[in-house]
Amino acid sequence: MKTWKLIAGILTCVFFLLVSFQSCAAGLYNAMADNNDSSGSAGVMVAILMLAGGIVSIVTRKSPRDGGNIALIVLFGIAGLIGFTSYGTFKDLVVWSAWCWLNALLAVISIVLNSRPKKKRDNIPTGE
Repeated sequence: MKTWKLIAGILTCVFFLLVSFQSCAAGLYNAMADNNDSSGSAGVMVAILMLAGGIVSIVTRKSPRDGGNIALIVLFGIAGLIGFTSYGTFKDLVVWSAWCWLNALLAVISIVLNSRPKKKRDNIPTGE
């Protein structure tokens, strides 16, 4: 799971730039169209939570404890919830919300795998 956390963290930090740009464009469109849509603002919040989740993912990748995974579940879960509930005219927000929920799900899987007892390796006689 260490590799997943590193790769997902780096990808999420890169996606932050894309989501931020798209959110600003959607917010500008919403303001110019005067359509009372808040998907641009929701996209900015999702982008900030994605950046925070990506940083936490990178920093806690080698941690044997579950605190980092719980933080990932909270950050990515809230980001996914915000994105899915308020995508409006910014339809790409659904894609980024799905990415967030995938990362939250993988953090749950990481907690489950870390809670399983490790198999002890017995000293197997070599026959000498």
